[in-house]
Amino acid sequence: MINLILCGGNGTRLWPISRSLMPKQFARLFSGASLFQRTVNTNARICDTQFIVSNAEQYFLAKDQLEEVHANKTRFLLEPVGRNTAPAIALACLSLSADDIVLVSPSDHVIRKVDAYETCLKKAETLARDGALVTFGIKPTGPETGYGYIEADGENVKRFVEKPDLETAKKYVESGRFFWNSGIFCFKVSTFLSELDAFSPDILAAAKRAYAAGKKENGDSLIRIDFDDMMEIPSNSIDYAVMEKSNKVKVVPSDIGWSDLGAFDSLYGEYEHDEKGNNKNDRHLGVGTKNSLVLGGGRQICTIDLNEMLIVDTPDALLVAPLGSSQKVKQVVDELKARGSELPKVPQTVNRPWGTYSVLESTEGYKMKRIVVRPGERLSLQKHLHRSEHWVVVSGTATVTVGERVFYVRPNESTYIPAGTIHRLQNEGKLPLVIVEVQVGEYTGEDDIIRVQDDYKRN
Repeated sequence: MINLILCGGNGTRLWPISRSLMPKQFARLFSGASLFQRTVNTNARICDTQFIVSNAEQYFLAKDQLEEVHANKTRFLLEPVGRNTAPAIALACLSLSADDIVLVSPSDHVIRKVDAYETCLKKAETLARDGALVTFGIKPTGPETGYGYIEADGENVKRFVEKPDLETAKKYVESGRFFWNSGIFCFKVSTFLSELDAFSPDILAAAKRAYAAGKKENGDSLIRIDFDDMMEIPSNSIDYAVMEKSNKVKVVPSDIGWSDLGAFDSLYGEYEHDEKGNNKNDRHLGVGTKNSLVLGGGRQICTIDLNEMLIVDTPDALLVAPLGSSQKVKQVVDELKARGSELPKVPQTVNRPWGTYSVLESTEGYKMKRIVVRPGERLSLQKHLHRSEHWVVVSGTATVTVGERVFYVRPNESTYIPAGTIHRLQNEGKLPLVIVEVQVGEYTGEDDIIRVQDDYKRN
């Protein structure tokens, strides 16, 4: 069975931990591990191949995290822009054999009862081989209004229902006929593609054109879809495009300790708590504080007489709210975007295919970064229209290109790159290269990069 892992989504309700360039599935929320890594490890118990569908920006982030968990037999399909789940799954399935069994799983969910989950997977695989489109129905633990529901009669799905209001959700739970829609699916490739053709032929036709024109590297282990071709595919979810219309849908009732971690109030339940009901955090000193979620590991956090509160402290943003109001975090993100802030997109430390950069200080007219380049890697050959840059080497030796010159810069040495000048930073050594970069100019945004040549095929 092939585990098709969907890595789209920005997880805005977990801001400021989750950002566009470090969405919640890749954030290291649990003892240094990410939800993405936990998804890979959990499904590897029964799936022998991972097929990652990701946007191009997150490819190297996913690749690095896969190497940490020693994942084998991994394939990638890179979308230049998201068009929802139906096109993503269709594009991946077009590269597989008709008889392959696919387990479609989001990358940002928690499954606590792994043995029970494995039992459900085996049952789903059997149904899928018999030609069913299988969904996993989660037994409700309460009248949750944030999930879609599935009404079932045994294994047979009667209907899918959108997120209900509270009174309707209570009736669903009391009836015993409804499950939460987990967003996890299992089916044979040929079954899915035939049902997609029957109910959403426009999606399949456009996906076929985009796949045929896509660039395949290392066989079919890396597939890049063109932006214009991707935009031609109608945007739709697998639920609307296929599952709600097909008569081949079966449900596997699943008591697997599932949560989609859609907001901080659900994340609160995933941590070990102290005797006062607060999540355990060595950097939190609470006097009279109870039943609260306090996240942050940089500076000491002290609280007094708080109850059911949320505090998230990151180097560049602080969030404080009643824990029960955490669903409103998205409103904060929307307002920040409206103000033109980069905070919803860029975390303090950003992963790049060549290493990382951390913003140390940023204000009008200048920005200071700490840049780490891995051994053997180099940044793109590039230029900037609105800023000049000063580089000071902290450790390692930098191979620097400025215009036609190529030269070395060693620790305690520096160089200057005028605005508009083509330049490149490279690490030819065997140890990480660390530099401090000071940008000066009227605009220091990350989109002021014109790439002339790039090893990683970014635009």
